[in-house]
Amino acid sequence: MTIDSDRKAARFLASQAQEVGRVSGREPWRDVLLWMSGGRLGRRHGRPDVPELSTPWQDTVAPERTGWRQRAANLDDEFAFSVDYVLCRRCQLGWVEAPYTMPEYERCGLASAGLAALRIEHPAMTWHTLGGHLGESKAFWIAVGAGVPGGYQQRGLCPHITGG
Repeated sequence: MTIDSDRKAARFLASQAQEVGRVSGREPWRDVLLWMSGGRLGRRHGRPDVPELSTPWQDTVAPERTGWRQRAANLDDEFAFSVDYVLCRRCQLGWVEAPYTMPEYERCGLASAGLAALRIEHPAMTWHTLGGHLGESKAFWIAVGAGVPGGYQQRGLCPHITGG
């Protein structure tokens, strides 16, 4: 593929962001142990097995954060974009962390589309991030946070979320 056709394919992939394959990845015994111990016991060490789905967009367990999910996009069976997220339905809060788009697909709308799909799926949530925004990413967060409840501003996790 040429650079232009790759970018065109990435824009088309962004338009499909609401067509998501899902794997729960839940382990009830681990969830109970995490909850009972306040997050001290039951954590995974190393990367969990994250399945690869046949759908271009997928929602699976986050490989780096216990209790979090990952929304990812694949283009031609190769990684293009991902973001980790966690929700607290009790507090109506959602957090996103570590959005990453492969450099050749930057500015094709994958991150905006992935975040928008999460907001559409969870319309009652107020959206935040945990960390401060790096200088080079501030413009991105301002753009994607415009009109979004919470605006992806920094906020610590609520007491109902044990992983991070």
